[in-house]
Amino acid sequence: MPVKRKTTNPDGVYFITFTCYQWLHLIEITNSYDFVYNWFDHLKSKGHYIIGYVIMPNHIHALVAFRNTGKSINTIIGNGKRFMAYEIVKRLVNRHDIRTIELLQSAVEATDRKRNKKHEVWEDSFDWKECISNEFIEQKLNYIHENPCRGKWQLAEEPASYPYSSVLFYLTGEQGLYEVFNYSALADIDLTNSPG
Repeated sequence: MPVKRKTTNPDGVYFITFTCYQWLHLIEITNSYDFVYNWFDHLKSKGHYIIGYVIMPNHIHALVAFRNTGKSINTIIGNGKRFMAYEIVKRLVNRHDIRTIELLQSAVEATDRKRNKKHEVWEDSFDWKECISNEFIEQKLNYIHENPCRGKWQLAEEPASYPYSSVLFYLTGEQGLYEVFNYSALADIDLTNSPG
Protein backbone atom coordinates (compact mmCIF):
# COMPACT_ATOMS: atom_id res chain seq x y z
CA MET A 1 0.00 0.00 0.00
CA PRO A 2 1.43 3.41 -0.92
CA VAL A 3 2.72 5.59 1.86
CA LYS A 4 3.29 9.33 1.98
CA ARG A 5 6.55 9.35 3.85
CA LYS A 6 9.94 10.41 2.65
CA THR A 7 12.94 8.13 2.51
CA THR A 8 15.32 9.04 5.29
CA ASN A 9 18.70 8.37 3.68
CA PRO A 10 20.16 9.70 0.42
CA ASP A 11 21.61 6.29 -0.43
CA GLY A 12 21.15 2.58 0.24
CA VAL A 13 19.28 -0.42 -1.11
CA TYR A 14 15.54 0.13 -1.33
CA PHE A 15 12.62 -2.09 -2.24
CA ILE A 16 10.20 0.22 -4.04
CA THR A 17 6.71 -0.27 -5.39
CA PHE A 18 4.53 2.07 -7.36
CA THR A 19 1.14 1.43 -8.84
CA CYS A 20 -0.96 2.69 -11.73
CA TYR A 21 -3.93 4.88 -10.88
CA GLN A 22 -6.82 2.78 -9.53
CA TRP A 23 -4.79 -0.34 -10.32
CA LEU A 24 -5.56 0.08 -14.03
CA HIS A 25 -3.47 -2.20 -16.25
CA LEU A 26 -1.84 0.78 -17.98
CA ILE A 27 1.57 -0.84 -18.40
CA GLU A 28 0.05 -3.86 -20.11
CA ILE A 29 -2.48 -2.11 -22.34
CA THR A 30 0.14 0.36 -23.63
CA ASN A 31 2.93 -2.26 -23.70
CA SER A 32 5.09 0.18 -21.72
CA TYR A 33 7.63 -2.28 -20.33
CA ASP A 34 10.27 -0.54 -22.46
CA PHE A 35 9.65 2.75 -20.64
CA VAL A 36 10.45 1.08 -17.33
CA TYR A 37 13.69 -0.26 -18.83
CA ASN A 38 14.49 3.24 -20.14
CA TRP A 39 14.02 4.61 -16.63
CA PHE A 40 16.28 1.87 -15.26
CA ASP A 41 18.90 2.91 -17.86
CA HIS A 42 18.61 6.49 -16.66
CA LEU A 43 19.13 5.38 -13.06
CA LYS A 44 22.21 3.40 -14.07
CA SER A 45 23.60 6.42 -15.92
CA LYS A 46 23.46 8.34 -12.61
CA GLY A 47 25.42 5.64 -10.74
CA HIS A 48 22.54 3.65 -9.25
CA TYR A 49 22.21 -0.15 -9.50
CA ILE A 50 19.14 -2.15 -10.50
CA ILE A 51 19.45 -5.37 -8.52
CA GLY A 52 16.01 -6.88 -9.07
CA TYR A 53 12.61 -6.10 -10.50
CA VAL A 54 9.28 -7.33 -11.78
CA ILE A 55 7.04 -5.27 -14.06
CA MET A 56 3.42 -6.26 -13.59
CA PRO A 57 0.45 -5.10 -15.72
CA ASN A 58 -0.36 -2.31 -13.24
CA HIS A 59 2.56 -1.95 -10.85
CA ILE A 60 6.32 -2.15 -10.58
CA HIS A 61 8.45 -3.69 -7.86
CA ALA A 62 12.17 -2.91 -7.95
CA LEU A 63 15.19 -3.35 -5.75
CA VAL A 64 17.51 -0.42 -6.38
CA ALA A 65 20.84 0.42 -4.80
CA PHE A 66 20.75 4.20 -4.78
CA ARG A 67 24.02 6.10 -4.71
CA ASN A 68 24.13 9.47 -2.99
CA THR A 69 23.85 11.88 -5.92
CA GLY A 70 22.64 14.87 -3.94
CA LYS A 71 19.01 14.25 -4.96
CA SER A 72 16.53 12.65 -2.60
CA ILE A 73 15.31 9.18 -3.46
CA ASN A 74 11.75 10.55 -3.39
CA THR A 75 12.69 13.07 -6.10
CA ILE A 76 14.39 10.39 -8.19
CA ILE A 77 11.30 8.16 -8.02
CA GLY A 78 8.95 11.09 -8.68
CA ASN A 79 10.91 12.09 -11.78
CA GLY A 80 10.83 8.51 -13.05
CA LYS A 81 7.09 8.23 -12.55
CA ARG A 82 6.58 11.55 -14.38
CA PHE A 83 8.73 10.44 -17.35
CA MET A 84 6.86 7.13 -17.66
CA ALA A 85 3.47 8.85 -17.25
CA TYR A 86 4.10 11.11 -20.26
CA GLU A 87 5.04 8.12 -22.40
CA ILE A 88 2.09 6.00 -21.27
CA VAL A 89 -0.32 8.86 -22.10
CA LYS A 90 1.27 9.23 -25.56
CA ARG A 91 0.60 5.56 -26.21
CA LEU A 92 -2.98 5.87 -24.98
CA VAL A 93 -3.47 8.78 -27.40
CA ASN A 94 -1.97 6.74 -30.26
CA ARG A 95 -4.38 3.90 -29.40
CA HIS A 96 -7.29 6.38 -29.40
CA ASP A 97 -8.22 5.11 -25.93
CA ILE A 98 -10.39 8.13 -25.17
CA ARG A 99 -12.21 6.54 -22.24
CA THR A 100 -8.98 5.85 -20.32
CA ILE A 101 -7.51 9.26 -21.16
CA GLU A 102 -10.66 10.99 -19.90
CA LEU A 103 -10.58 8.93 -16.71
CA LEU A 104 -6.95 9.88 -16.07
CA GLN A 105 -7.72 13.55 -16.79
CA SER A 106 -10.72 13.64 -14.47
CA ALA A 107 -8.64 12.19 -11.63
CA VAL A 108 -6.26 15.17 -11.48
CA GLU A 109 -6.98 17.30 -8.42
CA ALA A 110 -7.41 21.07 -8.72
CA THR A 111 -4.11 21.86 -6.96
CA ASP A 112 -2.25 19.60 -9.40
CA ARG A 113 -4.06 21.14 -12.38
CA LYS A 114 -2.66 24.53 -11.35
CA ARG A 115 0.80 23.00 -11.67
CA ASN A 116 -0.09 21.86 -15.22
CA LYS A 117 -0.61 18.21 -14.40
CA LYS A 118 -2.96 16.77 -17.01
CA HIS A 119 -3.28 13.06 -16.20
CA GLU A 120 -3.18 10.91 -13.06
CA VAL A 121 -1.27 7.87 -14.36
CA TRP A 122 0.15 6.65 -11.04
CA GLU A 123 -1.10 6.55 -7.51
CA ASP A 124 0.30 9.63 -5.76
CA SER A 125 2.77 7.97 -3.50
CA PHE A 126 5.00 4.92 -3.58
CA ASP A 127 5.89 2.28 -1.05
CA TRP A 128 9.48 1.75 0.05
CA LYS A 129 11.43 -0.32 2.47
CA GLU A 130 15.12 0.07 3.15
CA CYS A 131 16.99 -3.24 2.83
CA ILE A 132 19.67 -3.40 5.49
CA SER A 133 20.69 -7.04 5.12
CA ASN A 134 21.26 -9.57 2.37
CA GLU A 135 18.59 -11.75 3.96
CA PHE A 136 16.02 -8.97 3.55
CA ILE A 137 17.12 -8.41 -0.07
CA GLU A 138 16.71 -12.12 -0.76
CA GLN A 139 13.26 -12.12 0.84
CA LYS A 140 12.18 -9.22 -1.39
CA LEU A 141 13.70 -10.82 -4.51
CA ASN A 142 11.75 -14.01 -3.82
CA TYR A 143 8.58 -12.00 -3.28
CA ILE A 144 8.84 -10.02 -6.53
CA HIS A 145 9.93 -13.00 -8.62
CA GLU A 146 6.95 -15.06 -7.43
CA ASN A 147 4.50 -12.16 -7.89
CA PRO A 148 3.40 -13.10 -11.46
CA CYS A 149 2.41 -16.60 -10.29
CA ARG A 150 0.52 -15.59 -7.16
CA GLY A 151 -3.11 -15.04 -6.36
CA LYS A 152 -5.25 -13.53 -9.07
CA TRP A 153 -2.33 -12.94 -11.40
CA GLN A 154 -1.41 -16.36 -12.74
CA LEU A 155 0.63 -14.69 -15.51
CA ALA A 156 3.04 -17.61 -15.71
CA GLU A 157 3.23 -21.26 -14.69
CA GLU A 158 6.50 -20.60 -12.86
CA PRO A 159 8.52 -17.45 -12.09
CA ALA A 160 11.20 -18.27 -14.68
CA SER A 161 8.69 -18.14 -17.53
CA TYR A 162 7.59 -14.56 -16.81
CA PRO A 163 9.76 -12.35 -19.05
CA TYR A 164 9.47 -8.95 -17.29
CA SER A 165 11.49 -9.92 -14.25
CA SER A 166 15.05 -10.41 -13.03
CA VAL A 167 14.30 -13.98 -11.95
CA LEU A 168 16.38 -15.68 -14.69
CA PHE A 169 19.54 -13.96 -13.54
CA TYR A 170 19.12 -15.12 -9.97
CA LEU A 171 18.13 -18.67 -11.00
CA THR A 172 20.60 -19.32 -13.82
CA GLY A 173 23.16 -16.51 -13.85
CA GLU A 174 22.01 -15.50 -17.34
CA GLN A 175 20.54 -12.04 -17.85
CA GLY A 176 16.91 -11.81 -18.96
CA LEU A 177 15.33 -8.96 -20.92
CA TYR A 178 17.05 -6.39 -18.73
CA GLU A 179 20.52 -6.65 -17.20
CA VAL A 180 20.64 -6.41 -13.43
CA PHE A 181 23.47 -6.11 -10.94
CA ASN A 182 24.04 -8.91 -8.44
CA TYR A 183 23.32 -7.58 -4.97
CA SER A 184 26.16 -9.66 -3.49
CA ALA A 185 28.67 -7.42 -5.30
CA LEU A 186 27.40 -4.32 -3.48
CA ALA A 187 29.66 -5.06 -0.51
CA ASP A 188 32.56 -3.61 -2.53
CA ILE A 189 30.73 -0.41 -3.51
CA ASP A 190 30.50 2.80 -1.51
CA LEU A 191 27.01 4.15 -2.19
CA THR A 192 27.62 7.24 -0.05
CA ASN A 193 29.75 8.87 -2.75
CA SER A 194 28.73 10.07 -6.19
CA PRO A 195 30.32 8.16 -9.08
CA GLY A 196 33.38 9.60 -10.78
